[in-house]
Amino acid sequence: MADGSTAIELSLSELREVTGYAVACARPALAVFECERPDDRRPRSALDVAQAFADGARRTKALRDHAWAAHRAAQETRDAGQAAASDAARAAAHACGAAFLHPLAKATQVKHILASAAHAARALELAAGDDPTVGADHLAQSLLLASPVVADVLRRYPAAPPGGGRVGALIRQLDTSLRSTTTR
Repeated sequence: MADGSTAIELSLSELREVTGYAVACARPALAVFECERPDDRRPRSALDVAQAFADGARRTKALRDHAWAAHRAAQETRDAGQAAASDAARAAAHACGAAFLHPLAKATQVKHILASAAHAARALELAAGDDPTVGADHLAQSLLLASPVVADVLRRYPAAPPGGGRVGALIRQLDTSLRSTTTR
């Protein structure tokens, strides 16, 4: 966890690991979005670009562009009353955002690590009739996907911030679980 300093050590390989984790957590919700918007490739493209970064591609403006495109898809589906699809698109946008985790000891940075998992969990909950057990199952899977590197990076930051409704609660739940895991 952060020790009160303003900077956190964070390597490029750790950013790649965190981004790969975010993509893996977001990917299961992609089907929710594509069921509602089968011709809209923005969230899929965002995940593909984020995965390319995780696999060794350069961190370029394309990540931000794809994140914003997925975010616009989230807004459009939200405005159309497609809440599950909106959260699925947000999960993809946050996967791109993970590549821009800042080495600052701020609780808000935890969202760069965990928001893709939380939005995916929420999308899956909503798609299942707002069933919280579906979200809990996704968080359990997300916990299993986290490598020791991801857990170590998370522990350098303060705990997730309050607020954020159901997605915020899911972020805090996953944050608490990951912080308590032992190194595999």
